Amino acid sequence: MDRTRVTVTCVDCSFESRYDGLPSARVALDDHESTTGHDTTWTIGALADGVTRAGADAGVCGRPECTNEASPLVDPSRPNSWDNDNES
Repeated sequence: MDRTRVTVTCVDCSFESRYDGLPSARVALDDHESTTGHDTTWTIGALADGVTRAGADAGVCGRPECTNEASPLVDPSRPNSWDNDNES
């Protein structure tokens, strides 16, 4: 399986670093921002195939009208648990 590749870049200075996973990239981003007060951003260069497929099948927004109904990852008969948990 391919590893997630993430580049953390500072918009205020020349800091740029690459990481093989989101957790280490997030730590670097937080550390740079907290020690310098700079704004940082990250770019995710690659995700595991399953993550990419799940995202594509769910659609950008995750709404039912945006999903790939033919995907085995989408179960349209399953109730939206967020809506059910927040009903009064």
